[in-house]
Amino acid sequence: MVTGAASIVRPADVAGVVDAVRAAATDSRTVAIQGAGTKAAWGGRLAAVDVVLATTALTGVVAHEPGDRVVTVRSGTPLRELQETLAASGQRLCVESGYADATIGGVLASGEAGPLRLRYGSGRDLLIGVEFVRADGVVARSGGRVVKNVAGYDLGRLLCGSYGTVGVITTATFRLHPLPAASAWVVATGVRKDAFLSPVGASAGGPSPGGASWPGPSPGGEWRPGQPGALTDGSDASRRAAIAVLADIATVAPSAVESNLGGPEDTGELAVLVEGSPAGVTARARAVQTLLARRLPGADVAVVTRPPTWWGRYPFAGGEVGLKLALPVSAVPAVLGTLHERFGPRLAVRGSLGSGVLYAGLPADVDAGVLAAALAGVRAGLAGTGGSCVVVTAPPSIRDGLDLWGEVAGLSLMRRLKAQFDPAGRFAAGRFVGGL
Repeated sequence: MVTGAASIVRPADVAGVVDAVRAAATDSRTVAIQGAGTKAAWGGRLAAVDVVLATTALTGVVAHEPGDRVVTVRSGTPLRELQETLAASGQRLCVESGYADATIGGVLASGEAGPLRLRYGSGRDLLIGVEFVRADGVVARSGGRVVKNVAGYDLGRLLCGSYGTVGVITTATFRLHPLPAASAWVVATGVRKDAFLSPVGASAGGPSPGGASWPGPSPGGEWRPGQPGALTDGSDASRRAAIAVLADIATVAPSAVESNLGGPEDTGELAVLVEGSPAGVTARARAVQTLLARRLPGADVAVVTRPPTWWGRYPFAGGEVGLKLALPVSAVPAVLGTLHERFGPRLAVRGSLGSGVLYAGLPADVDAGVLAAALAGVRAGLAGTGGSCVVVTAPPSIRDGLDLWGEVAGLSLMRRLKAQFDPAGRFAAGRFVGGL
């Protein structure tokens, strides 16, 4: 979070960004880059900040080529405004944010994606070109119309998820997709938590007709917090059942599969988005409705034309604890079960069951020691799977005593890249993993 900065600059063009960055370098001042500030509390505690470089005046579409399905946009442009502009040509950028006012640069720098990640990937997958200003005030470009990488790096991917520690993104070029002719959401409400993708005694062929339990470690206890790398053990029936349900849904080619779990309510929700031609959407939505009614007995399954109110929104508010879980799909039941066992109804979870990217929210007064133990257990269980559990935001009283990121295999490489692009550590020092 940016607090107590000595000055704020709002350059209106690339030249202004260059001037601001060079002035900061000349005076040995540190710089925090900020868009709309929707995710200012994400990441680690910033070291002392001398200058806030706000991108909110860097707005507008630079070039849009509908025939090529490509757009170049300035980084301070609100994502919703870009979508409105593209919609006039029947196109969209298949990236979403959990915040209504989020800017293009902020979405990229924080690694946001949204429900459409399942089908289209994240912003880094759709980014084909980028322009940014380095810590020495030099303008660098990669990809897009230049079709050339600087120093051999894919700079677009380097900037995505870097929390503004590498450079100031000034423009981004994206690959676009057509707006769908029709869309429908199949929403299952009133889903018992003890039936959510975790039937007890399920076999590889599907759930048994018996009882069910909250997604978690199997009754035999094949995995427990702290047991390294065991979360994807295929012997756990609950994991096989989870994969079976998602495999069935996958047959209708959904654009998104989102869940709303946890919290004080006794039931959860599952929503599946299907898009395409009107006739195709109608048929596929009915197929999903039938599938979910069979898989989730007792749930109310309906086909609607608008998403549920929680769709694409984070399960935490400002000042609360927010976790990002990137998991192998087979590990989702065990991880959610472990967190639920620790925190009970205080835990809220939303996100993509299909892609294994979920967000968890906890109230601000959660016990820091219990949280630290839960993080350690989940991370140990994910060792060797490629999964991760990151604290994206937390109150300072909790955050400063936590390991926000866990073990990051590529940290040494990240340090070398940071040293090359920002050797003096002027950009957002302390906000990213390892204090970068």
